[in-house]
Amino acid sequence: MNVQVYGKEGGEMILSASRRTDIPAYYSDWFYNRIREGYVLVRNPMNFHQISRIRLAPDVVDGIVFWTKNPVPMLDRLGELRDYMYCFQFTITPYGRDIEPNLPDKPDTMISAFRQLSDMIGADRVIWRYDPILISKRYSMEYHVHVFDRIAKELQGYTKKVIFSFIDKEYRGVQGNLKEMELLDFPPADQTELSAKLAEVAHSHDLEMDACAESIDLRKYGIGHARCIDDRLFEKLLGCHLNMRKDKNQRPECGCVTSMDIGMYNTCKTGCRYCYANYNRNTVNGNFARHNPKSPLISGEVGRDDRINNREVKSYRDTQMRFFG
Repeated sequence: MNVQVYGKEGGEMILSASRRTDIPAYYSDWFYNRIREGYVLVRNPMNFHQISRIRLAPDVVDGIVFWTKNPVPMLDRLGELRDYMYCFQFTITPYGRDIEPNLPDKPDTMISAFRQLSDMIGADRVIWRYDPILISKRYSMEYHVHVFDRIAKELQGYTKKVIFSFIDKEYRGVQGNLKEMELLDFPPADQTELSAKLAEVAHSHDLEMDACAESIDLRKYGIGHARCIDDRLFEKLLGCHLNMRKDKNQRPECGCVTSMDIGMYNTCKTGCRYCYANYNRNTVNGNFARHNPKSPLISGEVGRDDRINNREVKSYRDTQMRFFG
């Protein structure tokens, strides 16, 4: 096994957990084990045998962003994260099991979980995601407005912001499911019309609204450009400035700052038809079967052909600039 050291490459210490999979729903025990042991191993998605070793000590982790459709498995152990600042991007959409086949019941379970999480950590740290928006015979524009209003009523006071986006058909995983979803044409003019209607609903429930990585300008409807990995939020929560930069590895329209993702593609069991992070169901099943909560890798073990690189990391906090009251 080869071990090499990165020099000064990397260093972004907002953790993304994860754009690639739902860690709270399926890998929460593994995550808490990683926190307790103080490091995680992450495979390079472009080079399977290249692994980064990332230190997870509180003095270098400026924040953690959890991406999830079901945080329930994490909730009883959130006290183990007392030394970390974190927030949740919590997705609740209007779709049934034809689109999201493996999710718990939303009205009875996910709305309740959202409220419980908000009560535990605060409404400003639980961001509602209503994305991606897709249009079909079953899920019409009128349907979206109706269900969005219903969910917004349930979440009023439990979150301060909703983020939305439109389905991106170009991803490999999405293309394989287009026929199943029976999508209808959804031109920019219709996207703008629906955005305006959703914004009106959101604002009536005291919610800010941002569009995630969308090129259309929706500012006149009170819709901002999302920064899902948001240094401004963490600056407010931490009470200090973060010397961070925009993430150049994301799409040009993306407003996120740099982060370090600790997930793995083709490991999420939810099976959403619109998912960009899964593109082979057999691979997903195999990766999930190889999951060991005690392994430093989210799936499988370190092999003799793997090369582990110690990723240099540091905090980007400027504690001399305390400007939040």
